[in-house]
Amino acid sequence: MPANAGRTDPGYAGPPSAGGEELVPSRYAVRIGEIDVLVVSDGVLPLPTKMLGHNVDQAVRAAWLNDMFLPTDAFDWSLNAVVVRSGDQTILVDAGLGLDPNLNLPRAGLLVRRLEAVGIDLKTVTDVVLTHMHMDHVGGLLVDGVKEQLRPDLRIHVAAAEVKFWEAPDFTHVDMPQGFPDALRAAAKRFAQDYRSQLRLFDEEHQVAPGVIVQRTGGHTPGHSVVRMASGGDRLTFAGDAVFTVGFEHPDWHNGFEHDPEEAARVRVRLLRELAATGEQLIATHLPFPSVGRVAVDGDAFRWVPAFWDY
Repeated sequence: MPANAGRTDPGYAGPPSAGGEELVPSRYAVRIGEIDVLVVSDGVLPLPTKMLGHNVDQAVRAAWLNDMFLPTDAFDWSLNAVVVRSGDQTILVDAGLGLDPNLNLPRAGLLVRRLEAVGIDLKTVTDVVLTHMHMDHVGGLLVDGVKEQLRPDLRIHVAAAEVKFWEAPDFTHVDMPQGFPDALRAAAKRFAQDYRSQLRLFDEEHQVAPGVIVQRTGGHTPGHSVVRMASGGDRLTFAGDAVFTVGFEHPDWHNGFEHDPEEAARVRVRLLRELAATGEQLIATHLPFPSVGRVAVDGDAFRWVPAFWDY
């Protein structure tokens, strides 16, 4: 890991003043060559533990959770987004949950507030990259007043297959809590309507900025994508929802939000093998904040190696 990884970049404003609301950090900076990456927490999402592997027996899941010192009924999923600065572009990768009063998720949807706290004005964002159009990745763009703060020439990069999927989404293979399918449909539909003129669609791969490429993987959703960053010999992948905490030890477990769980497992294994071979850094939406680390092969599975905090 570069010596300056994790240190706040001079281009970002300092932390909120003492006496603010936050008692724990909500951002973490990494430098990939000449590219600045800032992980920003959107909060946490409490979900049933069945979402981690609905294709395995409850006792098997419970054993893994006990080994991880996690509750066996429900626990908090991290929600991570990243801000990338490459050249003269400022890129927001995913936009967080936003606000959905019908789901009662008060500890999520904090991204816009936290961007403001770190001194990132939404008007400076030139590009948005969406790994997919689930509501915890597009919802921040649907918060009242946000669109008015964005640049009129903002470019939103998303796979064409993703936009097509949400015209008539298939939920037959998911295993989500009640209310989530309707909320996901509504958020994706509204997002496509509100931002259609700003969408920049791609098929398989697209360069967003120097050293920043988005690649479609499919699996989690048909247009699910990852963002690959490379500069000066350093590399980092933002994997979106291709990898979850349990996916290192059990990459074949099906996550409840995967629309094609069999393909999602194949995508996960291919990606983890590649990351283990290259040694590059990994960030993912639902790995524990700040979710910066690397992947190692561990027998027939993998091992997550979190980075040491550097400050």
